[in-house]
Amino acid sequence: MTLINMQKEKRSGVVVVMGRPNVGKSTLINSWVGSKVSIVSEKPETTRHRIAGIVNTSEAQIVFLDTPGIHESGKLLNKIMVRKAWFAVEEADVLLLLVEAGRSPSLEEKRIIEGIQRFSKPVFLLINKIDLVKRSKLLTQIDQYQALYPFKAIIPISALKRDGIPVVEKEILPCLSVGPAYYTEDQWTDQTERFLVEELIREKIFKETYEEIPYETAVRIESFQDKERVTVIEATILVEKQSQKGIVIGKKGGTLKKIGEEARNEIELLLDRKVFLQLWVKVEEGWSKKEESLKRLGLL
Repeated sequence: MTLINMQKEKRSGVVVVMGRPNVGKSTLINSWVGSKVSIVSEKPETTRHRIAGIVNTSEAQIVFLDTPGIHESGKLLNKIMVRKAWFAVEEADVLLLLVEAGRSPSLEEKRIIEGIQRFSKPVFLLINKIDLVKRSKLLTQIDQYQALYPFKAIIPISALKRDGIPVVEKEILPCLSVGPAYYTEDQWTDQTERFLVEELIREKIFKETYEEIPYETAVRIESFQDKERVTVIEATILVEKQSQKGIVIGKKGGTLKKIGEEARNEIELLLDRKVFLQLWVKVEEGWSKKEESLKRLGLL
């Protein structure tokens, strides 16, 4: 008697989420994965790395790549961020261009679409934050984007409310190849715990400071020790000017204390254990403009 393998073949693939800064890419990835893979902020240019969020379904393993927002800038760090986004596109099996509902295509988005045309990959347009606009505006926006590029599909979504996400999964599934998974089923990101801790601290800096401060800060883990009942983490927050150090520390250390408390709470959820977090603030003039500093921080 011949035995027939009735197990359904699974698909796998890399799906890159791209777009201009602050359109909700990180929120979308986090919503898909169900855990915080990428930090989020109301401030643009939060994401500095290409970060994978891994989703396992009964039919596929989908590796979503969060990318830095694509924008024009003369700053070295920003140029590196944009370069990382385009490098990620080369890895992709599918591209998701995320735009904000109710907005006509910006110059940046038109340039992204021009860049996409160099690649022979299926491209889906996701219109995010649909809960914030009227239907008539949405229909006009869809017409504007259809005139720019032959997208495989245009799908309205709300990343925050998970509206439309099942539709996107269904649409992209046929674009993925049948084959083995890239990661084990218990993995939800390709990043280390140290990296995630650095990012959570940086997220709280974005939340508690203002104007240019978050963009000229970086976080470096100095020590990460698992002890019997607690994980002890020591980290340095780098700033570029003495005045920025004062703002991050705050009056009587209040701002730094708040950053530490909020970060520690989320780190404990991430690691599922008690955490003792010690933060220092150090001035390193012009670190974001120096290749040597960017390499040391893993940003280059």
